[in-house]
Amino acid sequence: MQKTRPILGWETLIDLGPSSGQGPLRDRLEAALRGAIEDGRLAASSALPPSRTLAETLGVSRWVVTEAYGQLVAEGVLDARTGSATRVAENSTAGLRAAATVGREVEAPGTAPEPRTRYDLRPGIPDLRAVPRARWASALRAALSELPDRDLATAPAAGHPSAREAVAAYLARSRHAAADPAHVTITHGATDAMDLLTRELHRRGHRALLVEDPSWSRLRVQAEENGLRTIPVPVDADGIDTNRVVELAAQTGARAALVTPAHQFPLGAALSPARREQLVSWARAVDGLLIEDDYDAEFRYDRRPVPALQRLAPDRVALIGSLSKSVSPALGVGWMLRPPQLALAPAAGPPSLVDQAALAHFLTRGDFERHLRAGRTRFRRRRQRLLDALARELPGLQLSGIAAGMHLVLHLPAGCTAAAVVSAAADLGTALTPLQRYAVAAEPSEALVLGYGNLDDALVEEAAARLALVLRAARV
Repeated sequence: MQKTRPILGWETLIDLGPSSGQGPLRDRLEAALRGAIEDGRLAASSALPPSRTLAETLGVSRWVVTEAYGQLVAEGVLDARTGSATRVAENSTAGLRAAATVGREVEAPGTAPEPRTRYDLRPGIPDLRAVPRARWASALRAALSELPDRDLATAPAAGHPSAREAVAAYLARSRHAAADPAHVTITHGATDAMDLLTRELHRRGHRALLVEDPSWSRLRVQAEENGLRTIPVPVDADGIDTNRVVELAAQTGARAALVTPAHQFPLGAALSPARREQLVSWARAVDGLLIEDDYDAEFRYDRRPVPALQRLAPDRVALIGSLSKSVSPALGVGWMLRPPQLALAPAAGPPSLVDQAALAHFLTRGDFERHLRAGRTRFRRRRQRLLDALARELPGLQLSGIAAGMHLVLHLPAGCTAAAVVSAAADLGTALTPLQRYAVAAEPSEALVLGYGNLDDALVEEAAARLALVLRAARV
């Protein structure tokens, strides 16, 4: 049987101009892909380009593409399988019809749909209304005015010394990390750090990486693009199952693992102290590396954030973080604290020197920590408000996840599928994400990952009511 060749000419097939509607690029790309499938420009089984390729072609971030792909996969419009290209599903038109039909069932007669994403419950998005624009602009002005002329010629591969020193000091005081500026690399973000780390792991002979299942897909994809096979490890209420880490490592030869100890995404667990110790012991025993994604580490509401895992084993843990989830992905700056013995190849394109110097000012003047303190107060209140609203609207439904971060998990009642709920809610202006999107090999329960980071406080109760309306209609 002849294989379907990837469709070319994306600059003509996909248009993100006025014809794709208004709103965020992610929504416009999703709409454009739907349109191309509906009118036959993308036939069933057609292969879509890798997210990086399409992002470069369209001039958008890779996040925009992966989020649009993920939403359409969840709805059954696209089909994604590990080791294969993302393709238009064989029954994609049925998926598109189902999304439209279910949405109409919950819409009151004679009313028009609400604007898209009026109620933003997607995870992984910070409060974009609270971005500290003035403070970041001040940091940029200070960077430009204070940088010596000689520094304007080029940026050191690992980052400007002022930025590396500021990051090391911040990680030491806020995450209790054993941080030496000499071991800090300034990156564009967590994905950039993952790219550097997995390239080096592959160069050193690694061919497998243990990953949490479910987990954030972008870092897994980056590892796979650099030649590492990802090995899924189950996650429970105590974090990654470290007994399975040891077993699967022995079976596959894996000597590296990607983990989120502070606040697991998406299940919302914190890695227990006993498992922290076991994970570090395993890494030492196999001469391995732990990649600690410090996801949501700054936002803990019931107690002080736990120290970074890196503190237990600075020689075995690479700690990666960024401003993407805590401030905004638009800033495009992050960091990596590597073990002393792990030398990395120079980054191909580090962040601009001015942005690095601005990061140094942002950290040393305390602007970042002031932003975090305000964010913790705001998110704590918003989380509780959402929990109260869901308890009123959807009594008896199970919610899970520790009091941290910017998301929680809502387990759906019997008879509801997450894909149908997501599709129906979209037509009512409510953006949702199924837990299944983040699964690797496991088959999680029918559940939604509810993000409240970018949810307007004034719309919390309305969002819960819309969600309840969709669920009631889905159970009819």
